[in-house]
Amino acid sequence: MSTIHQALTSMIIVCSVTLWGCSKDKASAEQEVPFVMVSKPLSSHTEQKSYAGDVQARQKTVLSFRVTGQITQRFVDVGDQVKVGQVLATLDVKDAQLQMNASSAQLESARSAAKIAEDEMNRFKQLLPLNAVSRSQYDAVENQYKAAMATLKQAQSNYEVSRNQTGYNQLIANKNGVITARNIEVGQVVAAGQAAYEVAISGEREVVIGVPEQAIADIKVGQAAWITLWSKPEDKFAGYVREISPAADQSRTFSVKVALREGQSMIQLGQSARVFFVTTDNNMLSVPLSSVSAQDKTAYVMVVKPDQTVRKVPVTLGAYGRDRVPVLSGLNANDYVVISGVHLLRDQQKIRPIDRDNRDVKIQAGG
Repeated sequence: MSTIHQALTSMIIVCSVTLWGCSKDKASAEQEVPFVMVSKPLSSHTEQKSYAGDVQARQKTVLSFRVTGQITQRFVDVGDQVKVGQVLATLDVKDAQLQMNASSAQLESARSAAKIAEDEMNRFKQLLPLNAVSRSQYDAVENQYKAAMATLKQAQSNYEVSRNQTGYNQLIANKNGVITARNIEVGQVVAAGQAAYEVAISGEREVVIGVPEQAIADIKVGQAAWITLWSKPEDKFAGYVREISPAADQSRTFSVKVALREGQSMIQLGQSARVFFVTTDNNMLSVPLSSVSAQDKTAYVMVVKPDQTVRKVPVTLGAYGRDRVPVLSGLNANDYVVISGVHLLRDQQKIRPIDRDNRDVKIQAGG
C-alpha cells in the first residue's frame, strides 16, 4: 500500500470517529432536556376545614322537684326513654300529707264560721227594717260576716297549696325524650329546684363543635356544612350553622351549633362527629402543593418561559389546603408552572413542557 493511500485512509478514519463523537454528544445533549409536566394555576381556590364535635339534642331540659324532701323511689336511669306524664321519682309524702290534713281541718273550721256569720247577718238584715236592732249592731254583724268569708278564702288557698305540695312529691316528665344525666339516689334529701334528671328532648339533633378564635370570623349563621360520623365516615349528612356563641370559653374557642338537615333518625345522641366547611374564592389563584418549594425560607415556583426554560419566581402563599395552596402574589393567571419535581430543576434550565396527557405545551410570548 502506498504512503498516500495510507494517509488518506487514516484521515477518513479520524473524521469518522470525530463525526460519530459529535453526533453522540448532540444526542446526549438532546436526551438531557427533561420532560416536565406543567399547568396554569386555577383561578379559584377551594378550601376545606373540619372540626370535631359530638351529637347533642337541639333542646334539653333539667327536671327537679318543686319541694324539699327525701327520695323514696326513682324509676328511670340514664339512657331510658321517657314520655310526657311519666313519673320519674317520688319523695316521702308523710309531712306533706300531714300538712294537707291540717289545711283541710282549717278549711272546714273556716266554712263553719262563715256559715254562722252568714246566718247571723241574715237575721239582723230582717230585724233592721223593724228597728229591732240598731244600725251599728247590724254593721258589726256584717263586718263579722265579711271577716269570716275572708278567712274562708284564705283557708281554701292554704288547702290548695298543701294539696299541690303533695302532688309535687312526684317528679313527672313534661316532654318526650331520653335521660342523659341522673343526679339523685334513693334516700337522698334534695332541695327544691335541685337538678334531678337531665332530659334530651326528642326531635332535632345538632353537632356542637369548638372553633378557635382565629377561624371564627369565617363562619356565619346559616352557612352550609357537611357532617360525618366517626363510626360511619363514608356517610355524609347536610347541615347548617344554627348558632354561634358570642363569647369564647376558657380554651379560647367558640361553641358553634350545626343543625342537621337530614339523617335525624340515623344519628344517636353522644356520637362523635366531624363538621366540614367548604369555601371557594373565585378571585384567588392556587397551585398544587407539589408546585411549591422553598429556598432561604422563601417560597417559590418554577415558571416556564416561551424559550422553554424555567425561572424561579418567589411567591407569597396563603393557608395551605389539603391538595392546593393559594398564591397571594408573584404569579399571573396565564403563567405555566411546573407541577412536580420542582426541587430537581435549576433556574434557567431548558425543559420540554408537557400537560397531564403527555402532550407538548407551547408557551406563547406574553402568556
